[in-house]
Amino acid sequence: MADVNGVFLWYQCFKKTLFIIGALLISCSEVYSLICYCAGHCPSNQPNGSCFARPNSQCFSAVEQVYNPDTGLLEDERTYGCLPPEENGFMQCKGHLVPHQIPKSIACCSKGDWCNKQLKPNTVVRTTTPSPMYQGELMSYNGPYNLIICLASVSVCIAFLAVVVFMICYRLTNQKQSRRGYLDVEKKIIGGEAVKDLIDRSNDTSGSGSGSGITLLVQRTIGKQIEMLESIGRGRFGEVWKARLRDECVAVKVFYTSEEASWSRETDIYKTVLLRHENILGFVAADIRGTGSYTQMLLITDYLAFGSLHDYLKVCVLDLAGMLKLAHSAACGLSHLHVEVLGKQGKPAIAHRDIKSRNILVKRDRTCAIADFGLAVKYKSDTNQLDVAANTRVGTRRYMAPEVLDETLDTSQFEAYRMADMYSFALVLWEIARRCKVNDVVEEYQLPFYDCVPSNPSFEDMKKVVCVDQTRPAIPKYWNSCETMQIISKVMQESWKQNPGARLTALRVKKTLMRLESLHKDEKVV
Repeated sequence: MADVNGVFLWYQCFKKTLFIIGALLISCSEVYSLICYCAGHCPSNQPNGSCFARPNSQCFSAVEQVYNPDTGLLEDERTYGCLPPEENGFMQCKGHLVPHQIPKSIACCSKGDWCNKQLKPNTVVRTTTPSPMYQGELMSYNGPYNLIICLASVSVCIAFLAVVVFMICYRLTNQKQSRRGYLDVEKKIIGGEAVKDLIDRSNDTSGSGSGSGITLLVQRTIGKQIEMLESIGRGRFGEVWKARLRDECVAVKVFYTSEEASWSRETDIYKTVLLRHENILGFVAADIRGTGSYTQMLLITDYLAFGSLHDYLKVCVLDLAGMLKLAHSAACGLSHLHVEVLGKQGKPAIAHRDIKSRNILVKRDRTCAIADFGLAVKYKSDTNQLDVAANTRVGTRRYMAPEVLDETLDTSQFEAYRMADMYSFALVLWEIARRCKVNDVVEEYQLPFYDCVPSNPSFEDMKKVVCVDQTRPAIPKYWNSCETMQIISKVMQESWKQNPGARLTALRVKKTLMRLESLHKDEKVV
């Protein structure tokens, strides 16, 4: 019985041992499906022998020519091993189909264990044409020649762009040199003087005698030398630009094409003999230039950085000295316009017809300069010639005198236009005085009649306020505490009277303000 039990136990142990050995063999067959010969390319730098390829892998035999320093020749060096089952392993087996700078080749197999030991691929110098035996794979691959073509294309593009940039720069340089040459010729003609020198020279009556700054410049195409910088304002008749002329800043008024008459009128006024005055905006030149699609009518004058009196008063608070300096200088400019200079080279009397704070500019020394003569009229007493447009309803409605609003102005008498100017100047004087600090009190800047009419009043609105109601801007009561402000108030009230004949003249106002300014001349202007 014991023998039977022993045999049975031995049988069970043998059965289990066979089962374990079978499982191990199956496991090994699943992990390592192929045994390859390896030499020079064994895993983990193992010695030559064999390697186990994973499922779906291949064995390979590769050859590459390497330089032998002992013999000085290229010799074949062969390696054997296992490839990975991934795609890169498959691609390595196709490596013999593409050209290599260093001759090399590879052969793969998976027919059986150690199948690669008998493979002997040869190194062949290959062309860029794929092998006809290779059925379409990698047909688009052209080796390093694709890179060469790409680099060549990029180089051609860069060279082309360089040529284009060079041509543009060359053309711009030529244009700049041509313009500079043109200016050099101009300078030779007039002795190389700056704009200011030209105007100062033209102001010498021993020369042209005009004193208008126009004789040396009007016949030249000065519009070609103007470089527009930025737009600084718009008006009824055009747009004003800050520009550069011969390295100096100037103001260029570009008139709308519909306002040719205004450009012509203002140019004619600026050309008036002996017009130049320190309180009249300095005239440089006038020109017409074409831009291809339209024509520009240009009026070039001095550039005053502080802008109009209107803009200046909005941001600046004045003391008595500063107020009087602005008022007196503006009165000087208006008086110079109104007065007639008799003589062989005399100046006709001129009425502005559009006096307002926007048409008076502020210079760097805080004095005023009158501008915008598009509506001005001229009068010569020796010939009794009055050069004026037929329409009396001109100018800015807010600043129109009563006789202009009710159309009773005598258009045949120059004195009527001068008195209309004085009414408008009184309103400007009121604007200046409001911004003067008196006893630490100063008024906010406002336009005349701001509390009586809308921001853009109609002709009828102004006629009702000024002619029917005979309203005038209010005089603050605290001005009575200052003797200077009392005199200024009196000048205003006597200059905006309803009756034109009772108003003060520009010369009278100028003298009054000059006397007041002399009393405050030692005070620092703010």
